[in-house]
Amino acid sequence: MSDIETSTVSEEGFTSTSQLGDFSLTIDALGEDGPDPNSVLVADYASCYLPAFRVGAKQRGHEDLGQVQIDAEADLDDDDDLTAIRFDIHVEADLDDETLADIVERAEGICHVHSALREGLHADIRARADAF
Repeated sequence: MSDIETSTVSEEGFTSTSQLGDFSLTIDALGEDGPDPNSVLVADYASCYLPAFRVGAKQRGHEDLGQVQIDAEADLDDDDDLTAIRFDIHVEADLDDETLADIVERAEGICHVHSALREGLHADIRARADAF
């Protein structure tokens, strides 16, 4: 038996609906009826990296980061393939640059999506403390 099972159906056109357990996700290659696959991948990466960042901080003795926000952006080539991903991480807690860099590095080792992507698509990450 597999660890993850999904079912994806397209009735017509370029829109598909994926069933993930009790959750349903509509994705549209054209971005008209839902987010496009590349946008979903970038959002999924950020939504995986954010809790990894919190765990990395906790492992480094920083329990309360307060609010954390990731603003993600990505570049596409002429074939609409992802060529680069960037994260700007805003952290409410007042941490020095060395601590932030340590947490960023630790989170990269924790985030499963980061591990699954080819190295050329690993996010270029900038983190800012005392951001809110």
